[in-house]
Amino acid sequence: MISEQHEHHLPYDPEGSRLGMWLFLFSELLLFGGLFILYASYLTKYTADFVIAGKELSRTIGAINTIILLVSSYFVAASITAIRRNAPRIAMLYVGSAITLGLVFLINKYFEWGHKFHLGIYPRGPALEDRTNGEVIFYGLYYCVTGLHGLHVIIGGTLLAFALYYIYRKKITAERFVFLENAGLYWHLVDLIWIFVFPLFYLVV
Repeated sequence: MISEQHEHHLPYDPEGSRLGMWLFLFSELLLFGGLFILYASYLTKYTADFVIAGKELSRTIGAINTIILLVSSYFVAASITAIRRNAPRIAMLYVGSAITLGLVFLINKYFEWGHKFHLGIYPRGPALEDRTNGEVIFYGLYYCVTGLHGLHVIIGGTLLAFALYYIYRKKITAERFVFLENAGLYWHLVDLIWIFVFPLFYLVV
C-alpha cells in the first residue's frame, strides 16, 4: 500500500521527458548521419562497385521490410490516439501488432543475412576474397548499418513491450501516456532510418 501511494505521488514531468527523448533521438540521428556520409563518400569513389554489389541484395525483401515498418509506425501512432481516447484495449492491440511486425522484420533480416553468410558473403568471407575493394567496402557498410539498425529495432520493440505491459497495468492512461509517446518516437526513428537504408543499399544505381 505504501509503495502504491509512493508511486502515485512520483513527479510527472511529460514535457521534460519529451525533451529528453528528442535530445536522445538527435544523437541517434548524428550517429546514423555519420554512417550515411561515410557511405556517400565511398559511393562517390567506388560507384560501379557499389552498383554491382547492391544488385545482389534482394529488393523484394527490402521493399517488404519497408512496408512492414511503415505499417508498424501507423499502429504505434494509432495506439497513442487510442490511449488518449481512453481505449486501452485498442491501444494494446495496436502496440502488440507493431511489436509483431517488428519481429517479422527481424526474421526477414535473419533469413537475408543467413543467405548471404551461406554464400560466403560477409566481412573476410571466402566469397569476398576475389572482389574489388569497393564491393568489400559496400558489404562492410551493409552489415554495419543494417546490423546497427536491427539492434535499434530490438530496443524499440522492447520499449513497446514495456509500454504494452504498462497499459495493461494501467500505468499508461489517457492522462499519463508520455512513456508510450516516447516509445513511439523511438519506433518512428527506426522507421525513418530504414527509409534511408533501403534506397542507399537496395536501390543503388
